[in-house]
Amino acid sequence: MGLGTLSLFAERDIISVPRLGQLPGIVGMVLAVAVFAVALWGVLANLRPSFVATVFLALGAALVHLGGVWGTAVAEGTGAVHATAAAGQLVLGGASAVIVVAALLAAWVAIALRRTEARAPHWPWEKDDDEQP
Repeated sequence: MGLGTLSLFAERDIISVPRLGQLPGIVGMVLAVAVFAVALWGVLANLRPSFVATVFLALGAALVHLGGVWGTAVAEGTGAVHATAAAGQLVLGGASAVIVVAALLAAWVAIALRRTEARAPHWPWEKDDDEQP
């Protein structure tokens, strides 16, 4: 949603490089989400994960996104110059910042839920008879 909103308000495409299709953006985002999820899973394995991890998770997601876009663009045959231009547009156009902010928020919420040991809500009538009040 953030990237779509950025594109709408900026009135331009997130990536506008000649001969570059949609595949680099798709692959970059899939890789970023996958790496973010695996890294977050590792962080949440700790009973009291540190909120400092949010910074590393967010930066990691953004860097993997840039690398995925660049690598896919090169693999598509657009060349290193066009791939670098696409990555530059992501950084300078604000798309990477949007990814960092979204990852920061998602990681912070996940770590906060883990630290508070939040459980699914239950209605009063859903209690088992064996549970103590």
